[in-house]
Amino acid sequence: MNEITNPFEMVVSRIDAVCDRLDVKEAYRLRLENCERELIVHFPVKMDDGQVKVFTGYRVHHNDTRGPAKGGLRYRPDVTLDETKALAALMTLKTAVVNIPYGGAKGAVACDPIAMSQNELERLTRRYTTEISLLIGPERDIPAPDVGTNPQVMAWIMDTYSMSKGYSVLGVVTGKPIVIGGSRGRLEATGRGCMINTRLVAEHLGIGLNGATVAVQGFGNVGSAVARLLVKEGSKIIGISDVNGGIYDENGLNVEAVFRYSQQTGSVVDFKDAERITNAELLALPCDILIPAAIEDQIVKANAANIKATIIVEGANAPTTPEADKILNDNGVFVVPDILANAGGAIVSYFEWVQGLQAFFWSEDEVNHQLQVIMDNAFFEVLQMSQSKKVDMRNAAYMLAIKRIVDAMETRGIFP
Repeated sequence: MNEITNPFEMVVSRIDAVCDRLDVKEAYRLRLENCERELIVHFPVKMDDGQVKVFTGYRVHHNDTRGPAKGGLRYRPDVTLDETKALAALMTLKTAVVNIPYGGAKGAVACDPIAMSQNELERLTRRYTTEISLLIGPERDIPAPDVGTNPQVMAWIMDTYSMSKGYSVLGVVTGKPIVIGGSRGRLEATGRGCMINTRLVAEHLGIGLNGATVAVQGFGNVGSAVARLLVKEGSKIIGISDVNGGIYDENGLNVEAVFRYSQQTGSVVDFKDAERITNAELLALPCDILIPAAIEDQIVKANAANIKATIIVEGANAPTTPEADKILNDNGVFVVPDILANAGGAIVSYFEWVQGLQAFFWSEDEVNHQLQVIMDNAFFEVLQMSQSKKVDMRNAAYMLAIKRIVDAMETRGIFP
């Protein structure tokens, strides 16, 4: 059987398999197989040289039965509607598995943010915000940062939306700068959530984090945060990579030095105190823990058998294909799936949204404590489902999430 390459079809295939197992009614299955709203916009932006370019953007709501749609916004040259739909569906599942009152959404603009000036990015963001303003709002759909976007982009969205309303609307986005209603602890929340999951699964398997060897693919916001936090737990980060390649040191990398170097140069490649390796070689490193924290479809049928890690904690969304999952399971690799592993950002986004609605802001210690509480509960609920139903953690997480969504759909009914 050939690997599914369409990202939305890949997510739907997993949803279908779990619906079969749970004997979900056809009406609810159909709703999970389809997105509720798909907005495509084509909009002009004046570039610094005076030329006008037309960009394509998307905003997708997969399912908002459990609450307002929630999901990130990514700026990448090769984004597609199907990718955006897939990520929106994963957000529906993610918010359900950690039991926060949201549905799933995702946004994207096909652009190369690295090649654009700050002024061009601001004009693009403000125009895109205006184009999708019929969908977003603190009670409807709350964007957040993702690949290629950051707190500054969220600030532009919040300001543009607020200008259209005539007053400041703190809750329209999360991941904002703290000075305009952002939450302490939000920037590293996804990485911290990955670290918490790594610690929990290591304890479950009897592997101490102190001295555990770790390889991290992707050294952006998520990968750098989880690497730095795991060092504090005593782990040894032996491999790190980014889009340009990777570095390796069997004795452990100086993660803080690597982080400073990557901030200065834009990449970890050529860090002087390490051996240079490829991304493919990083994924195949002998280690206790592998954290794919880059982009989707990194562990596939062709390379899954090369994985030597005991544990995989998915910092990225959809880094492993269904065919690769089967190989990893057969080889005894314990996978903490994306919808559980990287949910820390969604959880602290929820905290930020609540703080903004109440105009009452928490300390970083309180944010991190509440993140720990929700992550602990979610991990052990998924683990219990895995053990009771005799399925892997991904199927268990999907089963838990889909049951919650179906229960909500059944309770609400269909209007009219």
